[in-house]
Amino acid sequence: MFRNNRAFVTWTVILILYLFYVMYKNFMYDPQATEFLQHKAGLKKVVQLPIWLKIMYVHVAFACMAMISGALNFSQSLLIQYRRFHRINGYVYLISIMLVDLTSGYMAPYATGGKINSIAFNFLNLIWLVFTVAAIVQIKKKRVVKHRKWMIRSYSLCFTNLFIHLITTTMHRGIGLAYETSYTIGVYGSIILLLMISEIIIRMCGPVSNNAFPTKRLK
Repeated sequence: MFRNNRAFVTWTVILILYLFYVMYKNFMYDPQATEFLQHKAGLKKVVQLPIWLKIMYVHVAFACMAMISGALNFSQSLLIQYRRFHRINGYVYLISIMLVDLTSGYMAPYATGGKINSIAFNFLNLIWLVFTVAAIVQIKKKRVVKHRKWMIRSYSLCFTNLFIHLITTTMHRGIGLAYETSYTIGVYGSIILLLMISEIIIRMCGPVSNNAFPTKRLK
């Protein structure tokens, strides 16, 4: 995805700044998630706060890990010079996603907005894992082009939470919709937008030959 070092460095700096914000907000500014939990009204299941918070911490930590490991594997220079790192880091990305999915599966029944959003999160967990596994299957078959496309689709979903909050804030504070309604629009809107954006990026990147990079050591 990043065809020159300048674009990769710029993206990495932006990503690191965002990750610092995420870690600060969740682990220092509001470690009890008070601001977020105050919107969870009318749930059928009572939130077991100590357990929920621990699961949430794991969820956030590995979501951040997926973002940074995924970004590193889009660096063309790192791929060419450090193929072994690229391969190992790819499995770090996969494990991170599996843990994010697992923790998200626990938290889904407690989703703000109820069952309609729980279904969306479970669907997201499924397609995210499917996209990632598809990327790994394709590279094992030495299909670099298809591998890259599936990785772009997978990596785009790392930013679901960011898009949810952007859309929710716009709907709730900007337009004045109820928070639960805004959050539901944010959940479904983010999934649709990110899937669309990933396809746009794939087309913008243009064709790449399967022989663009040697794959012998990527197996």
